[in-house]
Amino acid sequence: QVQLVESGGGLVQPGGSLRLSCVVSGIMFNIFPMGWFRQSPGKQRELVASIATSGSTNYVDSVKGRFTISRDNAKNTVYLQMNSLKPEDTAVYACTVPVLGIGGQGTQVTVSS
Repeated sequence: QVQLVESGGGLVQPGGSLRLSCVVSGIMFNIFPMGWFRQSPGKQRELVASIATSGSTNYVDSVKGRFTISRDNAKNTVYLQMNSLKPEDTAVYACTVPVLGIGGQGTQVTVSS
């Protein structure tokens, strides 16, 4: 049974930082590309970052230069470092295995003063 468990969300002021983690079990983590998507009320779900098995990364334009996705294959974990957070980054963030079409329950990120 595949499980993806996120942690690290919370309330942060504009300009602040958070680091999200996602521990994956039930699959051979190192052979799958991974991603982080976000969804907020009234908006479409958005894939904000992805990382290939080679380590190459892609980002949606709105987070380029502020977010960094990384992975630790020894720990079956994917991370999302989020810096210079803005109120519009407020959403539920969840990790995903895009090629399998599965994701975790997500963790809430709220950016507010």
